[in-house]
Amino acid sequence: MIVFGAHTDDCELSAGGTAARWAKLGYKVKFVSVTNGDIGHHQMAGAFLARRRTAEVKRCAEILGIETEVLDIHDGELLPALENRRTITRKIREWQADVVISPRPNDYHPDHRYTAILVQDAAFMVIVPSFCPDVPALRKNPVFLYSADSFRKPDPFKPDVVVPIDTVLDQKAACSDALESQFYEWNPWLFGYLEEVPQDKQVRLAWTRKRAEQRCGDEAQRFRAELIAELGDVEGKAVKCAEAFEICEYGTQPSRQELIAIFPFFKQTIERK
Repeated sequence: MIVFGAHTDDCELSAGGTAARWAKLGYKVKFVSVTNGDIGHHQMAGAFLARRRTAEVKRCAEILGIETEVLDIHDGELLPALENRRTITRKIREWQADVVISPRPNDYHPDHRYTAILVQDAAFMVIVPSFCPDVPALRKNPVFLYSADSFRKPDPFKPDVVVPIDTVLDQKAACSDALESQFYEWNPWLFGYLEEVPQDKQVRLAWTRKRAEQRCGDEAQRFRAELIAELGDVEGKAVKCAEAFEICEYGTQPSRQELIAIFPFFKQTIERK
């Protein structure tokens, strides 16, 4: 599994819990930040900030039990250019990915949109041997998934899989805690709640966990019907926190058995249907 995010927090936010669950089962998971985060702060920028952000996502990878990489592309300057398409294609091939996750291409941020477009543009090229011939082409096209969002135009997000993450919420919250330049500095300053950030580290972690629980709890409630369909009435209603994914129409369209292999958390439930 390989997950692409535009910035050095996007993968952790959209798929951190699912990655932790996959990692516990022995699956190989990699997060790729397509830009280096070098302008995402109100008091610092450039190489120093990029190095800080890279160190933070490396700590997240340790927490989740996965691998991570940050591409050397300036934050805010990502374009759906040919060389970037080659880079994304190579990353998917090098990882020999059978599952690829990215944002949808109708996001508010240009880096998010172009990350999605670059992954879409690679969705066929990964199996074309003469494109980027320096890295062997995949013999089977991966399953491509979109991570959840709340944008409604031109089409709202429609989940095909909703993953309960209650058992790994502490790991996901610990990632937010590790991404301190983002969640204790930049975002609070940007959105006007910097004075609410606790200074004590233990209090701050509890504050962060509560925020993660609320955010992922909103996701679970939003897709409650899908959770009940996946897990049954009792288990589906009991889920407090979740992450959701939509199957992209590009790439391999997974069968029921392939979904079981990708998301073995639902093995018994899917097999009963």
